[in-house]
Amino acid sequence: MNNEQFLKNLTPPNGKVDIIIDSDAFTEIDDLYAICYAVLKTEKFNIKGICAAPFCKPPRAKSSKEGMLKSYDEILRLLKLLNREDLNPIVFKGSAAYLENEITPVESDAADFIANTANKYSPENPLYIVAIGAVSNIASAILKNPKAKENTVVVWLGGNATHLPMGANEYNMRNDLTASRVLMGSGVPLVQLPCMGVVDRLLTTKPELEYWLKGKNQICDYLYNRTVADGEKYSPYKTWSRVIWDISTLFWLMNNDKKYMQDKLIPAPMPEYTKEYSFDENRGKICQVYRVYRDAIFDDLFKTLGN
Repeated sequence: MNNEQFLKNLTPPNGKVDIIIDSDAFTEIDDLYAICYAVLKTEKFNIKGICAAPFCKPPRAKSSKEGMLKSYDEILRLLKLLNREDLNPIVFKGSAAYLENEITPVESDAADFIANTANKYSPENPLYIVAIGAVSNIASAILKNPKAKENTVVVWLGGNATHLPMGANEYNMRNDLTASRVLMGSGVPLVQLPCMGVVDRLLTTKPELEYWLKGKNQICDYLYNRTVADGEKYSPYKTWSRVIWDISTLFWLMNNDKKYMQDKLIPAPMPEYTKEYSFDENRGKICQVYRVYRDAIFDDLFKTLGN
């Protein structure tokens, strides 16, 4: 891929796009919002596959394999609630373990699916991979099929803002640090949506969710009840708020007119095993989001879910 095409692929695409979602759907509520939004936003997203990513977060999952399998089941549960069980055949189980080194892929149905599907695309017509969890599935696919670097664009919620201390000490990144390093250093067109310092603006509250979601339809009630249950369980305060992180990845794909966020090109920051970033001006560029417009994003999210 020439540099002109590479830079073009780091800008939001026009029109409808083919996507694969890679999600640790059982770990937190925000994955569910992202998956539901993508399935319902049929005028923009053509879903080619949904992959279950590993996570380990006791007591929700005591191992990365358990987290992946619970995520797989949660994806199928969502599709049933959405009356989209026709998508079940393109839901894939992912890595049972995190990547152990930077040269050996973790074998999984998801990694094979991503690697093989990438061959059907090109730099001029890329496949978009929406990464909202640990990235062992995606890194493994790139290791298995280096051509995937040419034919895909990865849009990842991972890491924190580079101006923060210990920027790589973020859940998706630190728990799968080896895969994160493979992805960041691979040369694939990569869009990074940092969590703390950028996407943490995407807060919502119980009263807002009650107004916009409760009673609208089956999936809205499911999301409302799950979010409220989580918020009241984890927060010591009655005035709790909840970050819906993962939806940001999908809104970057619709950001042609800069309605939803602002981004910039920077040399790829490398997550080190110290959980800090290292910086080198000679590294290849990535697109990094540095500001999100919370109200515009939630306006379209609630309208889409509530229809």
